[in-house]
Parts: sequence; C-alpha cells; structure tokens
Amino acid sequence: MNSKKPNILYMMCDQFRFDCIAALGNAKISTPNLDRLVRRGISFDNAYSPCPVCVPARYTIRSGSEPYSTGCYCNEEPQRPKGKEGEHVEEWTGPFLARTLAANEYRTFGIGKFHTYPEVYEDVGFEVHLHTEEMWDDVGLKEKDAFYSYLAEEHPEYTYLEQLHGERTNMYYMPQLSSMPKEHTVEAFVARKAVEQIEAQDTRPFFGFVSFIGPHPPCAPPIPYNRMYDPDGMDNPVVGPVEDDHLDEQIPWMNSLIYADEINDAWARNFKTRYYGEISYIDSCIGEILDAVEKLPDADNTLICFFADHGDMCGDHHAWQKECFYEGSVRIPFLLSYPRMLGKNERNTNLVSLTDLFALATSVARCKEVRDGIDILLDQRKELFSYYGRPRSRQFKVMLRWEEWKFIYMANGGRQQLFNLSEDPLEMKNLVGCWPGLVDAMTKRVVQKFKQEEELRCMVSEGALVSYPFEARPLQRLHQFDFSQDITDFSMGSGAHFMSEAVLLKK
Repeated sequence: MNSKKPNILYMMCDQFRFDCIAALGNAKISTPNLDRLVRRGISFDNAYSPCPVCVPARYTIRSGSEPYSTGCYCNEEPQRPKGKEGEHVEEWTGPFLARTLAANEYRTFGIGKFHTYPEVYEDVGFEVHLHTEEMWDDVGLKEKDAFYSYLAEEHPEYTYLEQLHGERTNMYYMPQLSSMPKEHTVEAFVARKAVEQIEAQDTRPFFGFVSFIGPHPPCAPPIPYNRMYDPDGMDNPVVGPVEDDHLDEQIPWMNSLIYADEINDAWARNFKTRYYGEISYIDSCIGEILDAVEKLPDADNTLICFFADHGDMCGDHHAWQKECFYEGSVRIPFLLSYPRMLGKNERNTNLVSLTDLFALATSVARCKEVRDGIDILLDQRKELFSYYGRPRSRQFKVMLRWEEWKFIYMANGGRQQLFNLSEDPLEMKNLVGCWPGLVDAMTKRVVQKFKQEEELRCMVSEGALVSYPFEARPLQRLHQFDFSQDITDFSMGSGAHFMSEAVLLKK
C-alpha cells in the first residue's frame, strides 16, 4: 500500500436527479464527463438524501450525522437536539469533515455553495474557502461572495444584474438563458478555482469540496447549452391521480409557493430542456476538474465522489421542487472512484446515504469516524431512513427503505404510502391497503428507531406513531428578489401577501 494518504475530492450539485446521467441509462441526456466518472469506479444505484432539502442535507454532509443529531429538518436554523450540549452543530456532532481532515495532515479547500444558516458564510473548517451563494439579504453579504467579488473586479459589466444565476420568484420554473457567457458563469468560476487548488504545490494530500449551485432552478444555462435539447424529445412528467400524488400536502403547498401550480406538459418539457442543458454545462465544468486530477502524478491515489443533496420532481407526481419522498426528490446520484483500491465501471445496489460521506473520507484518510453513517467500503445497510419537518409538527414525516420496499409516514393526518420499487419504480401504486402486515412491520421498525433517538421519542405515543388531525396549510407565494438592493416585491409598497426566504426559513 502506498504510504501517502490519498487525495479526496468531493463534488456535488444541488437538486440533481438520480436519473440524469447518460451512462446510467438516460439516453436523452449528454453527460460525457460524469460518464467518465462512472467508468472510473462504482455507481451506487440506491443512494438517498437523509433529508431532501438543501440546508439539512448539507449539515449531514459536513457532520456525518442524521437530522436528529444536527437539529436541522428543513431549510431552517438548526436547533439543539434533546440530550445535546452547546450552541452549534459541531458541538452536537463533533468537528465537521474539513476540520477533521485538516487535523489529520490534509490540505483542505471548499469552493461553491454551502448554504449554511443563519450565518451565510459560516466557517466550516476549510483552509481555503470560497463561497458562491445564490442570494444575499444585504450588500455586505454580497460583497463577501467570491463569485460576485470576481465579477466586480474583472467583469463589472455584469454586476448590474439583480440576480446572477437567473430570475426566481414567478420565474423559478420558467426556462431561462444565462445573462453571461459560459466562461464567466458561477459554474465556470467554481471549476477554475477547483483546478487551481488541485494543481497547487503542496506535499500534503488534499481534501477538496466542490459544490455547484446548479441545476437548482432557475435553470439558465449559457449559450449553446440553452438550445442543446429539443423539447419535442423530452418526456412528459409521470403522474397519477392528483389526489394520490398530493397525499403529501407539502407538494401542493410548495407548488403554489414557487408559482408552479399551473405548469402544463408543454411548459414542463421546455423546462426540462434547460434543466438538462444546465446539467450538460456543469458536466463540462466537471470535465475540467477531472482533467486536472488525471494530470496529477498520483491520480490513481485520488478518491473522487460525486453526489447531490437531493433531486427535483420536475413535474412527476404533480410535484415541483423537492421536500417529499418520491424517488425524484429523495434519491440521488452517488458515483465513487478510487482506482488504486476499487474496481471500475461497477454498479452497486447497496443502500447508501449522504450520512456515509464522513465515514468514507475519514476511513481512507486513516482517521476513521463512522458517526451516524456506515463505512460503505466495508459494511451494508439493511435499511435506510430519511426525515423531513421538525418533530412535534404537522410537517414531520419519515421514509423507510427496506429491500425493495419504501414506506412513508406523514404526521399530518397519519397518512401512509407503501411502494414496491422493484415492481413499481415510478411509484404509481400505493400498496398500503394491500399489505397490512408489512405496513405494520415497517411501522413498528420506525417506532423502534424513534425510541432509540431521544430527539425523536416525542413522535411515539403508547407504542404508536404520533399523528395530528389533517390540516392543509394556507397557500402562499415566495418572493425572492434582490434583497441586497432592497427589492422585495413586484411593485414596492403594493402590500402583496408574500413570504421572503428569511421569513420562510424561520417557520
């Protein structure tokens, strides 16, 4: 075995569906560089987010801990879990991954979107840390942003833009075009800075974390990726009866929030061309990073892992965004390569979670900490949980994957779903009424899990899962304009009813 510890490179995208890689079966999309990564190692076909939304998923990635340990269950400020001491996530979970590896002889760099909250530019342990966030509440935050600073210094002609990555609010799911050429977008900036760090002269092995904002909407790929796909070649969303698809009331509420409640098939196909275009553009940026790795003298001693925080429903099941447990939202791509130790071009069906990234990195770095995950190089899961919504709230829900089965429980109304993913991969048939014994067994396993975790015990009462009388939330709209310029509405002072992201995060 080589005495030098391996380089470790984690690359992630935001809101990247599991089924958007050509080499893994999507014949309609072009991803030549992710295909390279597929051929370089192992593709995990059953990888999931432990909480399918940005902020909690990213705290899990940094900490190796489940939401019940990080105290974060949705896009909110983490709250101290029961039984924990201290005021910050690292005090509850232990040092974040970058800090852990830095203490074990690694040079560390983090570039891109990190989506910490409430501190936008939180120190998460990197020696070199370049943030590229999406929005800013004030000018001071904007001026701290690495990408905005780059534009202000080298390309001020673009700083007039109110939003650098596409228009949000009512345009959130509107197909768009980047206002910048491909060499000046945030994706290109992130790739260039990653290459600089990979090529830096240093005797230490590196841990690099590269986080792309896309293909999170708004999807605004630059020329020529905006016209790479013909909408007539795109499939319509896969839908069932709306009353079945919307059993989770989070879906219609979110659709309304981001102006996606009246999207038709033609609109959805057009949107998918820009979603795919954004993915293909990011793929080209990933290619630059892979080229830099392959030029290293010890390229085969570099572990690379590509993943996402969650997916995007893209209209499937009459749903947009994420925050539900349908596969399009909760299932993620997970590509792992380490030529010196692992095989190439392999498919693996083991259950994998973002929680496992901590153990993976620390294991190969020879300072192993498993925390709430497992060592996927040595162990296999029998089951996998995912959570959303704070305990003791109507929004709380849980997913359990076991063998080919997926069970979902929603505290709001005590609603349940059961899918056999082997026979019904599109999740069109809720089998709760067909398999009462299995539903009972999986419910008991969820109860058992909740009893094991102090933070979740409040969701069990007299041996049963807690439920609340069903209540649909009033529909609202989310306005995400340029708060750094005090732009908060379509027409200032109109008195329109809306929620800013800052208000939404506090709920």
